[in-house]
Amino acid sequence: MVLVVTVMMLFSVVAAACSSGNGGNTEGGNAGSGASGGANNAAGGEEKTQEKATFTIFNGAGAAKDVNTNETTIGKLLEDQTGVNFKLENLVGDLNTKIGTMIASNKYPDAAIDEVLGAGAFIDLTDLIEQHGPNIKRVYGPYFNQMKAEDGKIYFLPFSNVVGEYNPDPNINQGAFWVQRRVLKEAGYPQIKTMDEYFKLIEDYVAKHPDEDLTGFVSLTHDWRFFATTNPPMHLMGYPNDGEVTVDMNTFEAKTYSASDATKRWLQKLSELNAKGLFDKASFVDNYDQYLAKLTSGKVLGFFDYGWQIGNAQNVLKDAAKKDPAKDDFVYFPLPVTFDGEKDQYLDPPGFVKNRGIGITVSAKDPARIVQYFDNLLKEENQILKSWGIKGETYEVDENGRFYRTAEQIAKIDEAFREEFGFKYYDWNWPNYGTNSTLADGNAYAPGLQPEVFQMSLTEADKTILDKYGVRTYAELFAAPDERPWFPAWGIPKEQGSEPQMYETKKTELTRKYFPKLVLASPAEFESVWAEYMGEFGKLDTAGYEKFMTDEIKKLVEQAK
Repeated sequence: MVLVVTVMMLFSVVAAACSSGNGGNTEGGNAGSGASGGANNAAGGEEKTQEKATFTIFNGAGAAKDVNTNETTIGKLLEDQTGVNFKLENLVGDLNTKIGTMIASNKYPDAAIDEVLGAGAFIDLTDLIEQHGPNIKRVYGPYFNQMKAEDGKIYFLPFSNVVGEYNPDPNINQGAFWVQRRVLKEAGYPQIKTMDEYFKLIEDYVAKHPDEDLTGFVSLTHDWRFFATTNPPMHLMGYPNDGEVTVDMNTFEAKTYSASDATKRWLQKLSELNAKGLFDKASFVDNYDQYLAKLTSGKVLGFFDYGWQIGNAQNVLKDAAKKDPAKDDFVYFPLPVTFDGEKDQYLDPPGFVKNRGIGITVSAKDPARIVQYFDNLLKEENQILKSWGIKGETYEVDENGRFYRTAEQIAKIDEAFREEFGFKYYDWNWPNYGTNSTLADGNAYAPGLQPEVFQMSLTEADKTILDKYGVRTYAELFAAPDERPWFPAWGIPKEQGSEPQMYETKKTELTRKYFPKLVLASPAEFESVWAEYMGEFGKLDTAGYEKFMTDEIKKLVEQAK
């Protein structure tokens, strides 16, 4: 299941003593209600200067170095406005161990939402939003009813709310079967629609390059990211990412697929690849950083994953290709592969994820000030700052008010610049406009979704391969998403310790145990291992879980009417 398990939750641990700098207006944003020193009163009265403060955010899904936000351009401008800095800490080691330690010690800079809610560690934000959150109400107001827990309280702010009009993504930030461009080029840019065609393409390339020490296919299994190995059967059947289940479009019945014929077919293919020496056995022991390092090595030909999850590796490859066009061969290209050429549904339809977000724990020394920071961040000028940057430096505005980037600006915004400026750290894991949002003036919230920027950002190599497939964007390679009012099913909350939550835990333990055995088994042994797996899976209350999910999905469908 694709849960960005602790994507990013907030906890305050430090309040530092230092005189507050009263930040003036900047190109990124103006000081307004709650902005200067984070100190306007609830009624918008006279401002009061506050001391500077540092709070801590723990990101359980991050793949970045620890940093203070005021060490970045964006973070410093926001500190000038509010007097607040955040120390960003990323996960090292096992996520569940980290969470357990926090709960046991009752000391939180952070943890996973389900577990932390169950421990009573998140505070209710309702009154704080009412007192200090005019922009929070503007951005999240339409979603408040969906954001409330069963007790009627709001414990965290999600990340996927759409502001303005829904804006489709020309890139592939969701699921795909990826392959190095050189593989397609050597094969004459074939149309690859089925799973067998995809793996035959890779097998043929390896056979023609026996002395290059190539890896045909890798799979990500580390920690909560194990879904990158368990999710493919769902997509290969032509379904979008609903997590643990596929959902019938007519009856709204939810069915698990972890023990389905589709999963068997997927794992059997990996077992065959392994027998041919085309599958990387280390997939079951590598951590996330090792996985990304392999993707940037130039030796891995293909893998399945989500664009947002391999973005760091893809950016490194693209940066190298900008400096040396010959290295474009190693950039990965997304393919909408299904089992037998069925209509694909890799692209997410519009949806609202209500069980992941950013919240404040009971350890926070000054929750009101944190909410004021969030509210200030949600001003449109600051959303432009965190997404587009500074006018004249990282974007321009034409005579029609359309935002764009020059070729020089696009070239300089590489991975190193994204870290220094702060784009990388303020990308997604904050209260913000959802990626597919539009600004009040009609510009795209996300630069990559602005047609002018997308086309300008394409290299000649990008244009060449897109032209070979008769499209102008990567999304055009994929089928348009069908409307699914419940989407995504993986966002349905499950109370900690409940039967559905325990089912998912047991199911995950079972797949973690048996999937490596199935993939690494010889083709002759596969059936017996599968039979053993099915015997164990049969002990789970799958029918009860499917009924729970079906009932919840039908509720969402009714709410959407």
